Amino acid sequence: MPGRGEARIPGLAPPVPMATGHRTRLRDFNPFIMCSLCRGYLVKPLAVTECLHTFCKSCIVQHFEESNECPRCGIQVHETNPLEMLRQDKTLEGIIFKLVPGLKEREEKKEKEFWKSQSLHKSREDDEPKAKRERIDNDFLCGNEDFHRSDPQIALCLDCLWQNGQASGESMQSLMKKFIRCSSRVTVGTIKKFLSLKLQLPSNYELDVLCNGEIMGKDHTLEFIYMTRWRMRGTNTFPMILQYRPKIDFSCL
Repeated sequence: MPGRGEARIPGLAPPVPMATGHRTRLRDFNPFIMCSLCRGYLVKPLAVTECLHTFCKSCIVQHFEESNECPRCGIQVHETNPLEMLRQDKTLEGIIFKLVPGLKEREEKKEKEFWKSQSLHKSREDDEPKAKRERIDNDFLCGNEDFHRSDPQIALCLDCLWQNGQASGESMQSLMKKFIRCSSRVTVGTIKKFLSLKLQLPSNYELDVLCNGEIMGKDHTLEFIYMTRWRMRGTNTFPMILQYRPKIDFSCL
């Protein structure tokens, strides 16, 4: 029966009452807000840009130390440095904190306890005798100890190719110590950062790194360059020579 003051239109069904609200349970969202590596809720979620799968920051960083493939779909994320293909998902993090009661507070407490323990560890190290600390520092500066990682090493010679500046004609200095030893997994991008730091170049100053006259891409590892540019051309002498120069913009030539 229509209510008072309501007109009934012939041929139309009576209005259907609105359905009562359905309460969604938290576990219904679990497949979307849980990390497939640790099986816990996503903490500081990072998304892989190649496939958009999301993991906890600590979980995916640890995974990429051993592999360059996505742990869910197996796609190759990056040939040499998969960490570059991770992006933080602040929106998802905010949603998770709203869905899971107390998660944000628990994680903040854990983080404070971690840094507090690190601070205590550092203070214990500071209690070492001064003479012992000075001996350690001297060993490090003088190169008396081997602080390299356990992965394969490669010897390099970083040679300045030419002395002309990028735009103003100022000369580029050569390294005082151009012979170095580093991990074979180091990329050309890291070598450029090392050169910029040692040569005290401006942040906008760009460099080319070459091997046998060919410009190397920033993602090329030293192992890749050695195998494909140095050894394959019959140059088996050590150390491997990489040359650097101010970046040339060929589009302006």
